Amino acid sequence: MRMRTRKTLAALFTVTALALGLGTTTAPSASAASGCWYSGSHWWCNNHAGAPVYGYKDLARYYPDSSHIVGYMNSNPSWFNCRYDGGASDEYVGGPHPYRWEWTEADNGQWGWMKDTAISSETNPLPACW
Repeated sequence: MRMRTRKTLAALFTVTALALGLGTTTAPSASAASGCWYSGSHWWCNNHAGAPVYGYKDLARYYPDSSHIVGYMNSNPSWFNCRYDGGASDEYVGGPHPYRWEWTEADNGQWGWMKDTAISSETNPLPACW
C-alpha cells in the first residue's frame, strides 16, 4: 500500500508541476518583444544605442549597403519611416527577419538603413517602404 501511495504522490506532483510550468524552459520568441509604436508622425522603436546606420546602393535609396556606414543612432528609442524586406539576393541581416532593414535618419542628419537586428522592438508594425 505504501508503494502505491508514493507512485500516486509522484504522479500528482508531476502533473501539478507541468500545469504550473515548473521545470520547463522555453526561449523567448521574437513575438515576445513589444512592437514599434506610432506617435507624433513617426514610428518609434527601441534600438541598440550606438547602432550604425548604413548608406544605400543606388540613387533611389532602395537597397541597403552594409559596406558604407553614414552615421550612428545613439538615441533610444529612435524613429523610423518604414521597413524593407529583401530576399535571398539582398543584404543578409540575421535574426527573426533575416533580410529586413529600416529607413531612418542617423543622429548626424544622414539618411540610411538600420539593420533589423539592431532594433529590439518587433518591427512588423512599421509600414513597408514600397
